Amino acid sequence: MATLTVNERSLQVQAGPETPLLWVLREHLGLTGTKYGCGAGTCGACTVHLDGEAVFSCQVPLQAAEGRRITTIEGLSADGSHPVQRAWIAEQVPQCGYCQSGQIMRAAALLAANAQPSREQIVDAMAANLCRCGTYHRIVRAVERAAGQA
Repeated sequence: MATLTVNERSLQVQAGPETPLLWVLREHLGLTGTKYGCGAGTCGACTVHLDGEAVFSCQVPLQAAEGRRITTIEGLSADGSHPVQRAWIAEQVPQCGYCQSGQIMRAAALLAANAQPSREQIVDAMAANLCRCGTYHRIVRAVERAAGQA
């Protein structure tokens, strides 16, 4: 039995220590906003925050998440009012939407660490997450819009 702190709640999970955090979140806790994309840590659809840092949850074993703060898209804000979420809507970022929770989580971590990133810093930070629809220009505009508000 593992104890996790997810979205500021202490939760008990029955899963093997090597089970990827992604599967614990989705299958054991029902937090399906975190998406499975590649399972290899190359696309970013599964991005969550671990102690405030953006990580690929498909690459984090359950045992490495114990005792740390995990934030999923569901925990970013209860009502979609986080500045990054509002900017995503204002810039009409999503096309298919599949990668968007991971994109939003990476952007929120970036802005929490650097409230006023340059365009180059935004592009560099967001490069870890792929968008198969190619809405990168809207993603960058949304992060620029949210800068200073996160």
